[in-house]
Amino acid sequence: MPFPFTLPTTSSISFPDFFSSSTHPSLPLTATSRRAVLRSALKSHKRLPSSSRASNLPSILAALNDYIPYLFALDAGVSGIPVAGEEIDVVLVKELQVEWRVVLSATTPGRESPRVKLKSLDSEVFFVLSTLGYTYCLLARAQLHTLALQNASSTSTEQRAGAIAGAMKNLIAANSVFTYLVARSQHNQPPASVPDISQAVLSGLASMTLAEATLITVLKDDPYPAVVSEQRNKESKDWMFKNPDIPKVRAHLFARLCLAAAEHASRAQGMLGNGGGTKVDADLLEYCDDLKRTAKAKACRFFGIDTELEGKTGEGIAWLRGAKKELGFTGGSDEDKRKFGAFSKLKKDWAEKREDKRIEKGGEWGGDAGRFEEGRVIEMLEKKWVKENDTVNVQLIPQYEPLVANMPSGREYHTPKPYQAPTLDEDIIAQMRAPPDPNDIAYQTVDDDSDAEESQSEPVGAFPGTKDQYSASTSSYY
Repeated sequence: MPFPFTLPTTSSISFPDFFSSSTHPSLPLTATSRRAVLRSALKSHKRLPSSSRASNLPSILAALNDYIPYLFALDAGVSGIPVAGEEIDVVLVKELQVEWRVVLSATTPGRESPRVKLKSLDSEVFFVLSTLGYTYCLLARAQLHTLALQNASSTSTEQRAGAIAGAMKNLIAANSVFTYLVARSQHNQPPASVPDISQAVLSGLASMTLAEATLITVLKDDPYPAVVSEQRNKESKDWMFKNPDIPKVRAHLFARLCLAAAEHASRAQGMLGNGGGTKVDADLLEYCDDLKRTAKAKACRFFGIDTELEGKTGEGIAWLRGAKKELGFTGGSDEDKRKFGAFSKLKKDWAEKREDKRIEKGGEWGGDAGRFEEGRVIEMLEKKWVKENDTVNVQLIPQYEPLVANMPSGREYHTPKPYQAPTLDEDIIAQMRAPPDPNDIAYQTVDDDSDAEESQSEPVGAFPGTKDQYSASTSSYY
């Protein structure tokens, strides 16, 4: 958590070939140079190993923020909208043609997603802003990575609060971007055949990021994941001399927030399942399902904590078993154990270890939306409460189905602000009144087609996706 998006790449274009401006003739060329920087940054980011991409995200964000104001200036000029109080006349010379690589469409395993040809400036706006939303989500992932490590208990309270606040801010920014694109798509309908910028997928991404931001709100004051991380930290010796300190939490409020997150995740799953008429990546759909399960299980856990604090340990255990059922793990009742058996537990343990390795390597972790981590918290509490109930309280454990079925509605926490399209400053607009300089580097740089080297065929006999491991000296038979 959040979802590990892949940033798209794009082809090279020259805006002066498609647009001209009598009032600000330097605008198309300047926009071209800014876009070339972004394109180069995206290509370089794609070539980095997965463990090194997080540190490169600020450069991607900077390139996007440098290019987007010029892109919106072109769009405003074509639409006859003033920029910084100044009229910009932009004339369409011929229809814009650009290519972007889709990253959310379902593809054949082992093959890279294809590039799609687009023929409007609106499509360029949709893809660039979608890339901005993906970047905000990836920045939130990078900030939360330290909290997912097994030694996260060594993180100070200030560092933990800073990481969570930064991640929440980035997710809210991503939600604002996707919500803006949804509103824009109602007036400028993007191509229905491209799932990445279809209205259904953009709506799903907006709901998904809002669900993630709501869950992070709960994570800020939830002490139990840190306790589980401390218990699993092999280097920690605190268990020898003290019990973990678990402060009281506003359990009922947190449960309502988690239910709101589950509702947003369910809505995202439904919208992404539509996909605008095309199939969306199965990993994204599975992530939304895990996100919904995790949010609902957290709600059950907090309802259980609330009842346990009132002395109703038996009902609290029932809530925990309902939470395990929501996660899709083996429940605590004898019927569940007979139904699922030991194989289900073995499969779950293997999946948890695989996810732990991904977290330690810093690669494509978090595809389970925190589902395994929540399962560990629930198992810790269930073991503790069952022991107390068997030795002290001796209360009957009711069935969890009626409890889960009668949960209240969710409660919203965030009120995201709409994304404000950035505009160029007046002095920059004034500078572009001058005609373009023929000696400008943007005129002289011949940019090759996007990912040209990546479109080459795989070496003979190579496993798909491993052509980078083959060099010219090793490609021949002799």
